[in-house]
Amino acid sequence: MKNYDKMISDIESEVYYTRRMIGRDKLSPQIMDAMRKVPRDQFVADDLKLFAYDNGPLPIGHNQTISQPYIVALMTDLLEPEKDDIILEIGTGSGYQTAILSLLVKKVYSMEIIHELNGEARERLARLHYDNIETRNGNGYEGWPEHAPYDGIIVTAAAPYIPQTLVEQLKPGGRMVIPVGQAYFHQELILLEKLEDGETKTTSILGVAFVPLVDKKVEARNAQTIP
Repeated sequence: MKNYDKMISDIESEVYYTRRMIGRDKLSPQIMDAMRKVPRDQFVADDLKLFAYDNGPLPIGHNQTISQPYIVALMTDLLEPEKDDIILEIGTGSGYQTAILSLLVKKVYSMEIIHELNGEARERLARLHYDNIETRNGNGYEGWPEHAPYDGIIVTAAAPYIPQTLVEQLKPGGRMVIPVGQAYFHQELILLEKLEDGETKTTSILGVAFVPLVDKKVEARNAQTIP
């Protein structure tokens, strides 16, 4: 069995076992096809390529990870991307989720707060010819207002709350998928739907474990209060 085949089989098995929580017994064929096409081994270090198609997260440096393939596929499916969509991603990381999205939508704007990761992801995505992606180094809590509103927003690190700024940058009728909770403690994957009247509806999907979404403004403020 090829590595891709095993990864896809593992995702399908996990979808089956979590079907009551996630409210679906299979994921979109288009999303599963994108999962087959993106070479996950190109988004991890050389010494981890052997594990690239295992259904688990892997370190990418700077205390960050590339997410478990099942979670990548599930979050993408919850976003319900369409080919003409403009998507904002908060947390570029290695660029793997970004690449998956790029095969499904018109344009992906992706933000990464860690300067080194942003540069590495930009180079990697360009080398692999994912050409409908624009990246920038910045604070994800502030979003990317220049290109708002977005058809969908996906956040790949856990925030203690849903940032209102991101809600404001989401189109009516749009969806946001975001892990919410305290770092290294209980977190829930949340689907936020913005209704046509601007009101929002949130649904908790399942428990997850993500690295924290860093807010440089909070870090700076906290640093100033330390004697």
